[in-house]
Amino acid sequence: MAITVAELVAEPQLGLTLLAGSAGSGNRITWAHTSDLPRLWEWVTGGELMMTNGLSIPADAAGQVALAEALVDAGASALAIGEKMHAPELLPEFLAACERLPLPLINVPYPLPFIAIARTVAESSLLEESRRLRQTARIYDLLRTAGTSEDHLQGLLLGLAAELDADLFVVDRRCLHPWHPDGRPLPDFLQAELALLTGRISLAGKKFQWHRLGDRHVLMMDIPTHANALLVVLPNSDPHPDAVVLLHAATVLGLELSRNVLSLESRHRLASEFLLQAVDGRLGTAELESRLTAFDVPAQAFVVVSISADDGERLAGVHVELWRHGFPAACLQRFDTLHVAVSAAVTADILIHCAGPEVRIGISSPTSAPGIQRALQESLWALGSAKGNAMKLARYAEGASWLGLTSFEEGTALVERLLGPIFAYEQSQEGDLIVTLRTYLDTQRSWQKTAAALFAHRQTVIYRIRKIGELTGLDMTETSTLAQLWFALQIHEAMHK
Repeated sequence: MAITVAELVAEPQLGLTLLAGSAGSGNRITWAHTSDLPRLWEWVTGGELMMTNGLSIPADAAGQVALAEALVDAGASALAIGEKMHAPELLPEFLAACERLPLPLINVPYPLPFIAIARTVAESSLLEESRRLRQTARIYDLLRTAGTSEDHLQGLLLGLAAELDADLFVVDRRCLHPWHPDGRPLPDFLQAELALLTGRISLAGKKFQWHRLGDRHVLMMDIPTHANALLVVLPNSDPHPDAVVLLHAATVLGLELSRNVLSLESRHRLASEFLLQAVDGRLGTAELESRLTAFDVPAQAFVVVSISADDGERLAGVHVELWRHGFPAACLQRFDTLHVAVSAAVTADILIHCAGPEVRIGISSPTSAPGIQRALQESLWALGSAKGNAMKLARYAEGASWLGLTSFEEGTALVERLLGPIFAYEQSQEGDLIVTLRTYLDTQRSWQKTAAALFAHRQTVIYRIRKIGELTGLDMTETSTLAQLWFALQIHEAMHK
């Protein structure tokens, strides 16, 4: 086993003395580390003897007490301070805090080099290193032996928990929900405490840190390759699990999470192909119901959700996020818009959380398999309403109207009445009337700017705009006419994503 504080102090060749914190003399030292950085506790991974020449010690009583508390919270076994170096006076409040916590406070006599202490700790840890290697091998073997493929992650977590003598939880760092839909949720007391901690810790902050919650320590550490996957370790006894072994455990979990995601990606590709066929009307009702059920989407009670982002790459992981939060989905991405068929039980909060910031979301009315095409039109209409009314999320037939209209049927009728003659002309004749109209309106009705944008002659643009007036029977010099055409274009583009 690792050397204790009392055993280290008793080494006669070192000449160390214990200044305070004698109640912690039984603390085991996993490693000895030297640092003179201001926030000394940030370099603690659990069980270290932290050695300093004193530059890390604040001069004021409050700062010294805060240092002692932070070291204990982070899991340090002891603090050693070099004598006759740079340490300020160790104030009575500091010594009292070390005694209370307890944090063993060791005086290192001048000129004993810190390397002598580190060597003693390292030599005493040779047997511990052998134990660590055997434990690490058993942890990697759990990838092979941990249950069937269906419950492999849960079997792996149970095996790791037994090996480390700790309760383990894999959660989403942002919301503390279980990372896997069948994952074990955090206990209520731990959920509340960690919610406070994650609110104070940046997502780009430290990747491995112990925290003290009441009379117990808890570790939060990132799982490699998964940005928001957080491993929470709640030890059942002292000493804490070894830091190196914990890093290997996180690596094993990262491999298992990657296996889950790869399996999900294969399923996602099939679901995307299915949804494309469904919205194109290529599948009958029976097959729609069968395929929806196969993808765990309730065929009799689902919604279609359309999610738009300026950068379509932001939407690539939405299906994973929905699955992890218990809502398997069939997703189809077209440019910067993602269409999702998902259970009608999904909430607005879950959708916003899974889609991330800076997106717009439109949700259809609940539907069944035969209504999937209509549901797509409803979701696109709701998405247009969300954009037009500067809303994060809009539900079809709820809330504010869009462009003064309340349903996609009204919008379709407006598009057909105003733009239908143009579409009919373009099908029979070669022309770019719609593109010209859109560009003309986007450039504030400037003939010259429209011509430059289209690489066309100014007279060509004038001819096309007059042709639009002839086809629609509208006066293209009237502002009201242009406003109606702009409305129709907005609706048409929104409904054909």
